[in-house]
Amino acid sequence: MAPTLRHGDAVLVRPGGRPIRAGDVVVAVFRTRPDLLVVKRAVRPQDGGWWLRGDNDLITDDSRAYGVADVRGRVVARYWPRPGRVPRRQL
Repeated sequence: MAPTLRHGDAVLVRPGGRPIRAGDVVVAVFRTRPDLLVVKRAVRPQDGGWWLRGDNDLITDDSRAYGVADVRGRVVARYWPRPGRVPRRQL
């Protein structure tokens, strides 16, 4: 998810709340990899879940490789080691 998030960043996740929108950073589980918890950007709703992409297009460990994911919550802030808001991005 670089440059938005870096390896080792700790995030605050809000399960529920407002509906997920395209551009939100979310925590999710791919249906084809239920053992893998990921932080990715929501692109579009698809088949009752979400199509996800990482911010780094060179790395394809997202829906391009694993398909649709079920969202567990929305990332609202990064609190360690670089505190700050996690921005929503227009897609």
